Amino acid sequence: MDGYSKLVERVATASGLPVEEIERKVEAKRAKLSGLVSKEGACQIVASELGINFDKERIKISELVEGMKRANVLGKVFQVFPVRTYTKAGREGKVASFMIADEGGSVRIVLWDVNHISLVEQGKVQEGEVIEISHGSVRNGELHLSSFGDIKISKEQIAQVKVERNILVKSLKDARPGQSLKTRAVVVQVFDPRYFEVCPECGKKVVEEECAVHGKVTPQRRALLSIVLDDGTETMRAVLFSEQIKSLGIDDETVFSLEKFAEYKKHLLGEEKVFSGTVKSNSLYNTIDFTIQGVEEVDPQTLIKELEAKA
Repeated sequence: MDGYSKLVERVATASGLPVEEIERKVEAKRAKLSGLVSKEGACQIVASELGINFDKERIKISELVEGMKRANVLGKVFQVFPVRTYTKAGREGKVASFMIADEGGSVRIVLWDVNHISLVEQGKVQEGEVIEISHGSVRNGELHLSSFGDIKISKEQIAQVKVERNILVKSLKDARPGQSLKTRAVVVQVFDPRYFEVCPECGKKVVEEECAVHGKVTPQRRALLSIVLDDGTETMRAVLFSEQIKSLGIDDETVFSLEKFAEYKKHLLGEEKVFSGTVKSNSLYNTIDFTIQGVEEVDPQTLIKELEAKA
């Protein structure tokens, strides 16, 4: 069951109305708004109109849906990323993030408030800690926390957690920002790789051999590769980094040589593989992109079963 279906069930249970009635109200709301709102967003509007307020209710990570506001979750930290700095409109800021999981799924927590970020900087948010998040907003499949939200260490216990993300959709045409996707697709276009440099200590971007944290360093080169996939339902731009690029059979010698890459590109075009990752909004181009986190070879036995099921 996907996040939208779980949200509909929660609204139905809280309102005492049948699931079918909630779904009809959602479709009517979308029609009234000329389809400018997603099913998830329309369902939240319907819930509000029915007087249902989930602001103080804790939900499971698997129940998070795109666009949700004031979401409350509990999860165990299993990965903490370095705090990074950024510059926007001439002002420098910081952002921190870490991964949490509960029994049903996992999500990345993104912190923007300096007080919340200081918890990460001081080492108070560590792997194995159980964290309670209040009033977070779901954006691009991540749970973002501003100064209006809250984060605190919990004494509750979570025995077993599911680190893997739930795969919600299996076709590009059904993909929406924030969803996890796994689909069999053909590479129909390949762009030249883009290069950047990172600090060997913390992995942050390096400018003129200068790291904001570690000062003068000998940077490591990294590559970003953009391709276009077609799964028979839709085409979509996809992005790969580091190990994911290697999973396409491209070694460092090839990816860092435009001449060698131009030759390999011919081999890559038309390749069919199984791609998995996260769908995200690209605000710069007003599109949605597929950030690939895994690449697998197509299993002939799986193909045979799919064909037999359609027969």
